[in-house]
Amino acid sequence: MNNKATNACHLPELKSGEISFQPGRIFWATLVRELNLALRRRSDLINPLVFFLMVATLFPLGVSPEPSVLSTLAPGVVWVAALLATLLSLDSLFRSDFDDGSLEQMLLSPQPLFVVVLGKVLAHWLLTGLPLTLMAPLLAVMLFLPAEGMWGLMLSLLLGTPTLSLIGAIGAALTVGLRKGGVLLSLLVLPLYIPVLIFGTAAVEAAVTGLPLGGFLALLGALLAAGLALSPLAIAAGLRISVSG
Repeated sequence: MNNKATNACHLPELKSGEISFQPGRIFWATLVRELNLALRRRSDLINPLVFFLMVATLFPLGVSPEPSVLSTLAPGVVWVAALLATLLSLDSLFRSDFDDGSLEQMLLSPQPLFVVVLGKVLAHWLLTGLPLTLMAPLLAVMLFLPAEGMWGLMLSLLLGTPTLSLIGAIGAALTVGLRKGGVLLSLLVLPLYIPVLIFGTAAVEAAVTGLPLGGFLALLGALLAAGLALSPLAIAAGLRISVSG
C-alpha cells in the first residue's frame, strides 16, 4: 500500500439509513487520525519546540545577560517565541491532505466539513500549543521571570495558543494550494495575532506586578470563544477556495 493510501482521510463510514450528521463521531475519528499521522512525522512535532527553546536561549546573547533586563522582557519574549513557533508549524496543517487528495475527499464527503476542521485544529494544538505551554515555565526561568508571573504565563498561554491555532488554520487553508505559501501565510496571520500577543503579555506583566489579571484572561477567553464560533466556517471556506482554485 502506497503512502497516498496510508495518509488518506478515513472518516467514519455510514450505513444505510444512518443519519450523516454525527459530529461527535466525525470529530473523534479526525482527531485520532491526525494524532496517529503526527507520530509518523516526528520532525514536525520537534521543530517548533526546538525553535521555541532556541529563541529563549539566544535572546540573552543579543540583548543583555543581566537578570534585571531579562526579567522585564521575559513576558514578551516567551509570548513572541510561542507565536512564531506556532506559525512555523502551520504550513503543514493541510499540506499532506492537499498533496495526497484527502482534502478533496473531505470536501466531497457528506459529513460537515467544519467538524473535521475542528478535529484537525485541536490535534494541531495538542501537538504544538500544549507542549509549548508546558515548556514555557522552563524558558521563563531561563529569562529570570519572577515566580509571581508563572501562573499568569501558563494561564495566558493556555487560553491564547488555541486561538493562535484557530487563526493560523484560516491562513493555512487559504494558502494550502500555493507551492510556496509560507511567506503569504505569515503575512496573512501575523496581523491577526497582535491582539492575542498584547493581551497575553499584559496578563503576565499584571501577574508580575501584583495587579489583577482576570480582565486580560477574560479578553483572551473571549477571543478563543469567537475563534471557536467563527474560524471553522472560515477555514472550511478557505479550503474550498484553495481546492476549487
